[in-house]
Parts: sequence; C-alpha cells; structure tokens
Amino acid sequence: MATPWPCARPPAATPATATTYVITSHGKTVTAFDPEQTKLMHFYLIRSDLSGFQHVHPSMSPDGTWSAPTTAVTPGAYRIYVQFVPHADAAGGALTLSTRVTVPGMNETALAPLPPPSPSTEVDGYSVALDGALAAGREVPLRITITKNGQPVTDLQPYLDTYAHVTAIHQGDLAFAHLHPDGAVSGDHGGPTLTVHAQLPERGNYRMFIQFQTDGALHTAAITVPTR
Repeated sequence: MATPWPCARPPAATPATATTYVITSHGKTVTAFDPEQTKLMHFYLIRSDLSGFQHVHPSMSPDGTWSAPTTAVTPGAYRIYVQFVPHADAAGGALTLSTRVTVPGMNETALAPLPPPSPSTEVDGYSVALDGALAAGREVPLRITITKNGQPVTDLQPYLDTYAHVTAIHQGDLAFAHLHPDGAVSGDHGGPTLTVHAQLPERGNYRMFIQFQTDGALHTAAITVPTR
C-alpha cells in the first residue's frame, strides 16, 4: 500500500506556500502514476469545521516530491486528502489517503458553525439547487440544477472530464466521498441538470463542494446536505 507523509512542508497561514510531500511504498518513493480524471494527483485541503476547502492538482519533481499550490489559510486543524492511481497497482483503481495537519496561529482552535442544511446555495451569481433524499449506505440519485438570473445554465464546460466535480465531507469525522455526474461530456454545453449517484457511508450532515466551470472560470458552491 502506498502511503504519503509526513508533509515535507505543510500548508501555512501566511504567506501562501506550496504544500510538499512524497508517496512511498515499502519504503521506496513512488514516481509512476496513471491519470485519474485527467490528473496524476488530486490534493484536497479541508478545514476541520468544513469552512475551508481547496482542491488543487500538484506537480511532481523528478525525485518524486509533489508540490501542491495551496493558498494561505486561517490557523486551525485541517485534513489533507490525496487521490491517485499508482501505475504499479493501476488495476486496483484510485487510492485515497489522508492525514491531519495543524496550521498554527492565533485562534487556531476556533471553529465556525456549520451552515444549516439547505436545498440550494449561491456562488458567483449562479444558483445551485439539489434534489434528492440521501440515505446512509444506499446509492441515491442526487440531481444538481444550475441556473443564473432565473434561467437554466446550458454552457457548462468540461472540468476534469466531467461537467461537475462533487466532494462530500462528513461533519465530525471528515469522511470523504468523491462524486461525478452521469454521462459523458460533449463540448461546452452541459447543464442545467446533472445527476450523481451518491452513496454516503454515514448518517449526519455532509458539506458538499460542487465545482463547475463556465467561460474558463471555475466556481465552487458549498452546501450542507443531511443524510438519514
């Protein structure tokens, strides 16, 4: 099993510095990876109270050190997730590994309250609405509808070979789920409704981060979703 960490350089409050780490297997640095959703490595930095989210794509140096271009964050506890496909074990599919880090500074133990569950949210002038009752341990269709100024959005562009990238994080233990809409992409005219098949492992509230792209700009909508 390949494992990351410890971080050679963890995320920082200020100034922004790249987070660096290596992936090892049986004591040796792994340098051969296969693409997963068009990228060799997906890196997530999630604040423990779910008020902070970064999803970036690191670059690897010849010695196997990955550098994730994280931006400055507020002091506090975070969890890092990395998702990748090691070439030597590609038949097993993508692996997701995680570790906890603390960004030191004033008020590092302060926690923001989780926004209450809602069927919709706003981001960058877009409205993102969800339709579907999630149930722990069961695969349930969840429909995502994107509108702007009351009109359906039909110009979603491919992002990571899909029209939306959905990351769900469970409140408390920060369990991670990575969801994708059904169907193949076909040019810059996705939307307005996308369907993901969500199978979340635990009851409780999840914070969903829905990423989509229009006109070359990436938008990230955050919404709290209950699971019974």
